[in-house]
Amino acid sequence: MHRHPAPGRGGAARVELGRYPRGVSNQTSSPTRPTTAIDHIANRYTDVLIRLNPAFATELGIAGHETEYQDYSPAGAAAFAAAARETLAELAAARPVDDVDELTLDAMQERLGLGLEIHASGWDAAELNNIASPAQDIRAIFDLMPAETPEHWEHLAGRAFNVGTALSGYRESLLAARDAGKVSAARQVRIVMDQTSAYGASDGFFAKLAADATVGGAPLTEELQEKLDAGTAAASAAYAAFAAFLRTELLPFAPEKDAVGAERYALASRNFLGATVDLAETYSWGVAELQRLITEQEAVAEQIRPGATVAEAKQILDSDPARQLRGTAALQAWMQELSDRAVKELADVHFEIPEVMKTLECRIAPTQEGGIYYTGPSDDFSRPGRMWWSVPPGEDTFTTWSETTTVFHEGVPGHHLQVGTATYRRDLLNRWRRNVCWTSGHGEGWALYAEKLMQELGYFSDPGDLMGMLDMQRMRAARVVFDIGVHLELEIPTAWGTGNWTPEKGLEFLRANLPISEGQLSFEFTRYLGWPGQAPSYKVGQRLWEDIRTELESRPHFDLKDFHTRALNVGSVGLDALKRALLG
Repeated sequence: MHRHPAPGRGGAARVELGRYPRGVSNQTSSPTRPTTAIDHIANRYTDVLIRLNPAFATELGIAGHETEYQDYSPAGAAAFAAAARETLAELAAARPVDDVDELTLDAMQERLGLGLEIHASGWDAAELNNIASPAQDIRAIFDLMPAETPEHWEHLAGRAFNVGTALSGYRESLLAARDAGKVSAARQVRIVMDQTSAYGASDGFFAKLAADATVGGAPLTEELQEKLDAGTAAASAAYAAFAAFLRTELLPFAPEKDAVGAERYALASRNFLGATVDLAETYSWGVAELQRLITEQEAVAEQIRPGATVAEAKQILDSDPARQLRGTAALQAWMQELSDRAVKELADVHFEIPEVMKTLECRIAPTQEGGIYYTGPSDDFSRPGRMWWSVPPGEDTFTTWSETTTVFHEGVPGHHLQVGTATYRRDLLNRWRRNVCWTSGHGEGWALYAEKLMQELGYFSDPGDLMGMLDMQRMRAARVVFDIGVHLELEIPTAWGTGNWTPEKGLEFLRANLPISEGQLSFEFTRYLGWPGQAPSYKVGQRLWEDIRTELESRPHFDLKDFHTRALNVGSVGLDALKRALLG
């Protein structure tokens, strides 16, 4: 999963870079393209997003906004919406001068227009879930802040002092949404209560941040440590108060029902895909794709041991000492070695990978919430792309056969190659295209396509590693079935039960199809219920990527490396725009 910068609500926020410009060289050494009027509009809009959301500047590695937060109140959301409307008006009067402009115009009108639709629905103000809402974002920005110098610690202390103001504005939005009858499901409120209580605990994130502070291994000065202690104490208290607010002011109004219904789900699906799909057809396709993958796994199980079921084959793999890792230090070292090897072997052979992109850091996340994710490089690559593994409490044993494909998904040729290329192509792409625009169906679809591509390139010749890759593909297919089925309350396929989907029936379905620990399963189950439409974007995105490639392969002179270079050189747009662009 790519945890992409969220510039703010009402504009590009949560509207999670594509059309290859004809006549532009595939190579990263191509001459810089002149900045056009549409580029200027896009760049100005990016500047506005940075001004409105200073944490976005931190994510991009832009100095000057190190202690501030965006206004999370309704007034702040209105400012983002006003910026989007003003930018759309400018774009309506602009005239594209080339294919790059045409795509920028297409992508911005779709993304900003959809953002305004979401804002008009009122659900942006109610945003609350266990993975991608302001409740997590306000804390998570600290993960990307440097902590090597006294000045860095001054910035960390300053932002910690401002956590309370950020959460206060967020409370205003949640209350306004509540009064309009829009509250996230009780399950989400409860889990965020737990998360934010943990952030604010005496041994929570902020307390540990202050306790572990050093500069080059030496303690901070007394004055700086006192400032940091005060700031983190204020942040801890703010999060503890926020958890209490959720308990007393939001939970009593939160519906127990998790399903969001067809209207809200369709809007969310467009958000994450950048495309309008037939949800009933997609659900049926997901059911068939799931069965196809199970059949493939059964064939691989036969290779591992003749007569073995899939479950038995996985037990054999789990018990193989050569495939086990003990402790997070061993996990981090293994991730880094595999990632470095993939970069070395794929560069210049199957992909264009500039030298500055060959650094990818693999890290254990400072949280224990579950999940694996990628954060992109800073705009100048001074902070490299990073792969993060958030290990739930008590988990200390990991199996390489099940996670090899995840390293390819998050790293190379997955998110790191995709996001890094867009960031690198400053000679071609304006700042909005490089750093702001992100469509989950495009990005996650590419990363899932990248996993399957590694099988094509021979990286899953080992049956165990292949079983792991198929496990991940199966998981994503199951998520299509679960997510659409539960939120639209559709009929359960006969192979998996009777009646219509409920979360409880869905949990057992996920347990049968998701090859993850109980801690991760609990996190993922809650994530799908609280972030409707996002989970299916992986597999649906992969489907559309593969459809596009199949169509291009039927044309003369198809070259796979050229196809990848062309596609990656434009970043992440919606899937409808991607199809129009690459099939031209």
